[in-house]
Amino acid sequence: MTRVESNNSAGSPRSTAGRPGPAGTLGASVERGDGNPPPKVEVVIVTGLSGAGRGTAARVLEDLGWYVTDNLPPELIGRMVELGASAEPPIRRLALVMDVRSRFFTGDLSAVTDQLRSTGVPTRILFLEASDDVLIRRFGFARRRHPLQSESADGTLSAGIAAERIRLSAVKTAADLVIDTTELSIHQLHRKLEEAYGGGAPTALQLTVQSFGFKYGVPLDADMVLDVRFLPNPHWIPELREHSGQETVVSEYVLSRPGAADYLSTCHHLVDLTTNGYRQEGKRYMTVAVGCTGGKHRSVAIAEALGELIGSAVFDSPHAEKSAGADVVRVVHRDLGRE
Repeated sequence: MTRVESNNSAGSPRSTAGRPGPAGTLGASVERGDGNPPPKVEVVIVTGLSGAGRGTAARVLEDLGWYVTDNLPPELIGRMVELGASAEPPIRRLALVMDVRSRFFTGDLSAVTDQLRSTGVPTRILFLEASDDVLIRRFGFARRRHPLQSESADGTLSAGIAAERIRLSAVKTAADLVIDTTELSIHQLHRKLEEAYGGGAPTALQLTVQSFGFKYGVPLDADMVLDVRFLPNPHWIPELREHSGQETVVSEYVLSRPGAADYLSTCHHLVDLTTNGYRQEGKRYMTVAVGCTGGKHRSVAIAEALGELIGSAVFDSPHAEKSAGADVVRVVHRDLGRE
């Protein structure tokens, strides 16, 4: 596992509504503040049958670093590309999620994509579909109405699905990638999308090792909790009491106690097994909480040592850059100084 420090959380913000503004010309040139031409923006249009997994695809793309926006009006797509290219930092990958209710499907989708491509904007269409029986079952589980159900002659879910298939047939034909989610689990869909839109590199997993004090409560977002209260407490040694687990005098004492090295090695192995499983399941965030009584001595020393084992020794540097596909590991101390 490669360890690279980062204070930034993964993923890009997702907008659920486009901000009103003037319609942009597709591919129009925008000068940045430094006078340099804007970087290229890659666009993927995510569409398909309702219930086939558009929402899941949007979340996956978000985790892969795409800026995701829902049902942006077609006349604002060019403007969005311009704004993304000129933003600081620039938005290099833009995902537009469109459903059958969008005004996108009242016009010619191919005309929009052709305009984007003609101006040098790489544009792809992702179409998601599934079998009728699976779509019916998914709508039943979600207790939702199909968006075209009320428009069908008899008002049934089956009729709504059939109407949507007809309306989207041309869009499916124009798609660069069609994924049938009938037999796919969420994790299998995640892997397919990662292969297609992940840029050829495995997605980074963000791992946070967090020390804490049990007397202040267990972190609510912890995926794994480690308890080091079995180790002798430096608090009861006068010459160590005022120091913290970040200091050598305390860390050496804690790590030299009987069982400490074996416990640390076992935890490291357990974290490796878990993070490998997380990657296979498409999960991209993990928090390992290390607790002692007050969160000052033992948990801090063990958290620092565990971070060292997982990766390099640089903690919380805002200037370090994440390399492609590298795991990002942070060591933080929630309750240090709280006493």
